[in-house]
Amino acid sequence: MISSFLSKQFILFLFTGGIAALVNFGSRFLYSTVFSYPVAIIWAYITGMVVAFILFKIVVFKPAKHSVKKQIFYFIVVNLLAIAQTLIISLLLANNLFPMLNINFYPEALAHACGIAVPAITSFIGHSLFSFRQHESHHA
Repeated sequence: MISSFLSKQFILFLFTGGIAALVNFGSRFLYSTVFSYPVAIIWAYITGMVVAFILFKIVVFKPAKHSVKKQIFYFIVVNLLAIAQTLIISLLLANNLFPMLNINFYPEALAHACGIAVPAITSFIGHSLFSFRQHESHHA
């Protein structure tokens, strides 16, 4: 599995995921004009998730052996875990750690950026094993 993190596929995953993360990050500012910070994070994550699915399917992963419907299902499951990571980290940093450390320079933006970065590895593993799996497993 470690060799997977040194592969061209992982680099493409990080690059396209970075584009989706920028969409996620930037859209949060727009959503924050209408919604509270936690709700804006969730809507921004969903926006980035749609961009990520399209980019991962086109650029990163070879055609999966299961249906698009199944790919979307697994993609959502993996991302529900990732959004939980993103939200928890963002809120802990913005509401607890940053105030304790007197970090006042755009604390919500900085916390959200950190929250987005953390799930990169767990999401790659989840999408490789489930969302865009190359072959169906056969259980005896």
